[in-house]
Amino acid sequence: MNKQPDRIIIFDTTLRDGEQSPGATLNVDEKLTIATALARLGVDIIEAGFPYASPGDFEAVQKIAEAVGIEGGPTICGLARATQQDIKAAAEALKPAAKKRIHTFLATSDIHLEHKLKKTRQEVLQIVPEMVAYAKSLVEDVEFSPEDAGRSDPEFLYQVLESAIAAGATTVNIPDTVGYLTPSEFGALIKGIKDNVPNIDRAIISVHGHNDLGLAVANFLEAVKNGARQLECTINGIGERAGNAAMEELVMALHVRRQYFNPFLGRPADSTEPLTNINTKEIYRTSRLVSNLTGMMVQPNKAIVGANAFAHESGIHQDGVLKHKLTYEIMDAESIGLTNNQIVLGKLSGRNAFRTRLKELGFELSETDLNKAFLRFKEVADKKKEITDWDLEAIVNDEINTAPELFHLELVQVSCGDNARPTATVALRTPDGKELMDAAIGTGPVDAVYKAINRVVNIPNELIEFSVKSVTAGIDAMGEVTIRLRHEGRIYSGHAANTDIIVASARAYISALNRLYAALQQKETAKSEDPQEAVVS
Repeated sequence: MNKQPDRIIIFDTTLRDGEQSPGATLNVDEKLTIATALARLGVDIIEAGFPYASPGDFEAVQKIAEAVGIEGGPTICGLARATQQDIKAAAEALKPAAKKRIHTFLATSDIHLEHKLKKTRQEVLQIVPEMVAYAKSLVEDVEFSPEDAGRSDPEFLYQVLESAIAAGATTVNIPDTVGYLTPSEFGALIKGIKDNVPNIDRAIISVHGHNDLGLAVANFLEAVKNGARQLECTINGIGERAGNAAMEELVMALHVRRQYFNPFLGRPADSTEPLTNINTKEIYRTSRLVSNLTGMMVQPNKAIVGANAFAHESGIHQDGVLKHKLTYEIMDAESIGLTNNQIVLGKLSGRNAFRTRLKELGFELSETDLNKAFLRFKEVADKKKEITDWDLEAIVNDEINTAPELFHLELVQVSCGDNARPTATVALRTPDGKELMDAAIGTGPVDAVYKAINRVVNIPNELIEFSVKSVTAGIDAMGEVTIRLRHEGRIYSGHAANTDIIVASARAYISALNRLYAALQQKETAKSEDPQEAVVS
């Protein structure tokens, strides 16, 4: 039976591989928020995490399986090394999901076998079917990945894949773990698998690739032409090193160029049926959510979701677009959910109007969160004459999607000028309820604020990144601040928005310190050692 569908399956690994980006660590509630957004976006499969890696990952996968993996929702997937304890933990975490998948992996390249696994090819050929069969005994849907497939001997790779499918794998994923292959090589690898694995028609071919040479999206599109039907990708392309193939780029390439790709999926060239199940109008908002929660800013010239993606500076371009959009735009900004809606709410707007507009923007808030966001909205509305949808988005993301509040900013006050020494006074409420105040002098007002906060918190850290940008135009625009701290080799991010960028800067710093402090607490109270860290790409 041929399992290859006539559409492309989108497998999102933002919460697993994406979270492996330095500084992108998310807590359980943040993962659940992103998983809910991914389900709304229409992804087919959410790889929710690596359950055996830590108690936190297990809890996140379990909660996502329960809350998002409902009947009619996406398949929830858990990653597992090809070991019984990993696979058992994944199955346990996935139990609440209506549709569940275990994704197990084992390296097949000689360089990994020799230097990492210390195993022979024969040992791998014994382990793979045994562990796939074990996973199959726990769940119906099993995916197997030969890690570093791109640098594996093709003949050996064919043998491993054949044994995995025979043991019950319903999907075989071909990873370019180190981002080494070019499009023609990746396409040939997929074609070779289709031509040389006898039982390949019993499984869906998936691809996973990294962007070390900037070729991940191009590699995936070539793989589609050669028979791949599942694409493993992340929002904004986040992930290990240079990241993964970006979902928004893949989806929109398949959307805009569907007449080109239709024949490769057995469709008439002029078919207008979508090639994926993604609701493209949710792309921009999901991108912003992931950026805010991970603290990883989207570069302005990023394809599809960058700030400049639909901007035209050249006079010739502007003239052409004004006469007819298609002169210089191959897709409509509204197709990814990017609108220019202006003021719909003001300081006299009531709670019901506020709730209704948030629903129109796709935000479903609990009564508690709605109250918090509404109070913040009123505060901003008193300072701004015009409240845009972008302002509302910034308010909700800043007020609701924040790190656990351990330290709370009670007051920040600065004094600065061209002939003055920048001085800041801050008051914080500590996790044990005490209110402490201190002051410091810095090279500028933000530096003074951060030094004063550090004197109160007293947790060693190194500020490695600080960025501020305007949410909208105008002198009263809200400023969004993102920072990244380093402590003992790990990176922690913080994000905040406010009409006062000094306040936003202070809140962003506190947000990052709260993540750092929470991690230190978790480390101290952990009852069991974390297992060997593992990564599959």
